[in-house]
Amino acid sequence: MIRAIIFDVDGTLAETEELHRRAFNDTFRANGLDWYWSRDDYSRLLQTTGGKERMRAFVSGDLQQDPAHYPIARLHRQKTDAYGRLMADGALTLRPGIAALIADAYARGIPMAIATTTNRPNVDRLIEATFQTAPERLFDAIAAGDEVSHKKPAPDVYDLALRRLGLPADGAVALEDSLNGVRSARAAGLRCVVSPGQYTLHEAFPPDAIRLQCFSDIDTVTRLNALLCDKAA
Repeated sequence: MIRAIIFDVDGTLAETEELHRRAFNDTFRANGLDWYWSRDDYSRLLQTTGGKERMRAFVSGDLQQDPAHYPIARLHRQKTDAYGRLMADGALTLRPGIAALIADAYARGIPMAIATTTNRPNVDRLIEATFQTAPERLFDAIAAGDEVSHKKPAPDVYDLALRRLGLPADGAVALEDSLNGVRSARAAGLRCVVSPGQYTLHEAFPPDAIRLQCFSDIDTVTRLNALLCDKAA
């Protein structure tokens, strides 16, 4: 029986990446930059976790320029604001099964946490936009990418979530959508269930990964426990 569920955010709670891409491109245009990230560009750039890190990788790799010549931190703050406005306009919905699983876990008193590469303001805005409540009302611990030294696939953010939950890794399960997320959860000693999102369907997940087509297959704690028990047998 699981004692806690830890959720990734982007691609797991909701298909956010297309909204992130729009926010990046809106920010570039607003700042007079002739940068534009197509879906193919963004799919490739997602191999680098973290928005600021993604922009630096684009400048150094695609543009062959020094990222220090650009105000990356300021651009990222503006992009975060643009992303928040898009969410507030109702441009985002939760992935199937996620709301039902969270409601069931909450009703059963099972602790829940978030472990994400994105920054805390993005977490707050997503939860407020989709659940119409503050994140602290639903989640017992939140670990965001701007709180750790190393982002996924490093285990730092999951380690932080577990410390805040006060639980060992074998007492919890992680829900993810990406290969970097699976690697991060496993490095922290967690069991992990992955359901790829629209930007991660192409990724080569380990053969022994617990992979689902849709989180609606585990829309209750009972179904999640049954899946884990079946895979452990």
